[in-house]
Amino acid sequence: MSSAIKIYQGRFGRVALLDMDAPLVHHAHHHCHLLIKAAGPDAFFAVNETLQPLTGETAVLVNPWEPHAYRHNAEAKGHTVILAMYIEPEWLTSIQHPLGGVGHPRFFPQSCVPLSAQARKLSEELALEMWWSDGIASARLEGLLFELMISVIDPDKKWSELSQQMELGYRRTSDPRIRKAIAFLRDNLGVEIDMNMLAEHCGLSRAHFFALFHRCTGVTPNVYFNVLRMETAIRDLSANAGSLTNISYDLGFSAPSHFTRFFKQHLGITPSEYRRVVEIFDTDEVEI
Repeated sequence: MSSAIKIYQGRFGRVALLDMDAPLVHHAHHHCHLLIKAAGPDAFFAVNETLQPLTGETAVLVNPWEPHAYRHNAEAKGHTVILAMYIEPEWLTSIQHPLGGVGHPRFFPQSCVPLSAQARKLSEELALEMWWSDGIASARLEGLLFELMISVIDPDKKWSELSQQMELGYRRTSDPRIRKAIAFLRDNLGVEIDMNMLAEHCGLSRAHFFALFHRCTGVTPNVYFNVLRMETAIRDLSANAGSLTNISYDLGFSAPSHFTRFFKQHLGITPSEYRRVVEIFDTDEVEI
């Protein structure tokens, strides 16, 4: 059974040390997602349906809104421990670093990259902190995350070569009809969405709506809606905002067990376990 060893949550986003022995459904995040194997047998992530190896020598990189799923190696013995980083683009911007452009939908040109010796060293250091330490200072955690991220995605520190691409991340246009649809989804997390009605609400046919939504966001309306529900659930669980039962009903689930199954399918752990292991470093909230 998959479980969480530790989760840190703050203005940087989230970093989780996950003990995995079961696959996850296809899902997406608005975060910049980095995955490194900390221990156990090798595994795979399907990124846009292409299997990418997660080994001691490679990291898997997932762009914001890029559909992906964990594929556990059922033939291997033991669990795979994964260091999973969900980085907020705004965090890098706030520390005034050129890599603040990770909000660009294609910031990562590759889904799998080799790990440098420095990246392996830093990932081991962070994993050990999460596994054994009773606490870590916010400045040390953010410093480790920042250096690890740089060592994985820009080991040669060719920041100037990335500046133009990063700037484009803030110029991405969005069709006003899709912005209207997203606003509707965000305002109706507790109800079952009729996509035909939503398409009509935006003045589009169903086929045109789905095609335009995917072109603007990189995912389907259903996946986007699930992202909104997951992030709201994580926010409420972290803030101890109500019981699991109330949270599940607020998000439109007919029973808490359905919410638990949904959450576990997307993150690998139950909502109650997330609430138990998460450690909050600040309460800054970023809107998706």
